[in-house]
Order: sequence, then structure tokens, then C-alpha cells
Amino acid sequence: MKINEILESVKSGKISTKDAKKLLTLYSIEEVENFAKIDVNRSKRRGVPEVIFAETKELDDIKKIIKKTLEKTNSVLVSRIKKEHYKKLLLFVKTLKVKISTGKNSSTILIFKKPIKFHGGTVGVLTAGTSDIGVAEESRLMCEAMNCKCITSYDVGVAGIQRIFPILKKMIEEDVDCIIVAAGMEGALATLVSTLVDIPIIGIPTSVGYGYGEKGIAALASMLQSCSLGLSVVNIDNGIAAGGIAANIANRVNKKIIS
Repeated sequence: MKINEILESVKSGKISTKDAKKLLTLYSIEEVENFAKIDVNRSKRRGVPEVIFAETKELDDIKKIIKKTLEKTNSVLVSRIKKEHYKKLLLFVKTLKVKISTGKNSSTILIFKKPIKFHGGTVGVLTAGTSDIGVAEESRLMCEAMNCKCITSYDVGVAGIQRIFPILKKMIEEDVDCIIVAAGMEGALATLVSTLVDIPIIGIPTSVGYGYGEKGIAALASMLQSCSLGLSVVNIDNGIAAGGIAANIANRVNKKIIS
């Protein structure tokens, strides 16, 4: 039974609230053969879409999860797609007659049936360098899947510190609710941005860097030890988590303004 059928049955007295609760609990999980259980009501319950971590999955399994998820929800994110799977997966998705949003230098895609309406909050997305763009784009796709408008500006790091001021001015004028900052090497941009604005900052240390503190370790340590308040940090290269947190903040702010 669909959710509206269950509710109508309770209203008409055909089933008890106890039975309805059981049916609704069952409805929230969709099993794909014997290898995946999909939380299809997550977006309704938490505002967070289903995300398929594709890096360690077989292509056929990813296809099955996508298909099952789209039967019950409007959108799904597929993150960290293997290079050899990317084009094949895009071709498969096109056969489903749905829309796809991709990100520059990113192996994450957003798949949706109906156009996503940006009725949530607004999130700013910044990168220190061009090498950080792929991770930032993962965050952008996550925010947009959660109905947030995004304002992006890339390659504005501390190596040319004057580049950051015009875009920060724009973000303040646009009244963004949260700013995501992706930075590798020493990760200094997140601290800098946090000192300049009264807006929550989500820092993403990226694995850009080499030598001592390589693979994002220096950027992570730098952001975690920042003396600037108002900065929180996710794991190395975790654009999905940063997008989820930022969109959650932005949507709650927007919800309170509307109410």
C-alpha cells in the first residue's frame, strides 16, 4: 500500500493505527535482492536524499539501486563513480528517461525525475584552488538535491588573497546561510573566510598536497586547529557531508524566516 492509501484506510476505519504504523515502517525500506536496503523515506524524514557510494560497488548493483530508488523517490545522488563506470552509468541513466546533473571534475552525479525546486536556503561554495573543484562540486550537487540555491566561486585561495574579497561581498549581499570552503595544501582559506563573515563555515580539507602532510593531512590538521570560531570541519574530500550539513543549516534558517 502507498502512504496515502494507508492514511485513508486509517481514516475510514479499515485498519488500526497499530497496523498502519507497521505498514509505514515497512514502506520506509526497499530491499534490492539480497545486497542493499534503501531508506526511501529519508528525504521526507530528514530532508537528505539517498546517496549511493559507488566507489566500492559493482556497476550492475549500482544500476539496480538507482532504479529501485527512483521508483520511490524523485532523486538520488551517486558519488565517487569509478572512472571505468562513469560513461556506462550515464548511458544507463539516460534509458530511464530522467534528468542528470553533473559536476565539473567530479565523479558524482545527481539523478532526478521532476525538476528540483530551489525553495530552500542559499549556500556559498568556495575553493582555494582549481584542484579542489571536484570536491566542491560534490557539495554543490548535494545542496541542490536538498533544494538549496548555490553561489560558487573557485580558485580564490590565499596564494592570491585579493581574489576572495569580491565574492565574499557578493555572498554577504545575497545573504547566504552557510559557506562551504574546500582547500588542500595547508587549508588556510577556511580559517580566513571564517574570520571575515558572521556566517557558519564548513571546511573541507582536500587531498591536494604532497610531501610532509600530504593527501590532505596538513589541511585537516590546520582546519581542526583553527583559532577562528564559527568554523566546523568534515573529513578529507567529504563533499557530500559538507553539502548535507550546509543545506540542513540553510533550509532550517529559511524555514524559520518563512514561518
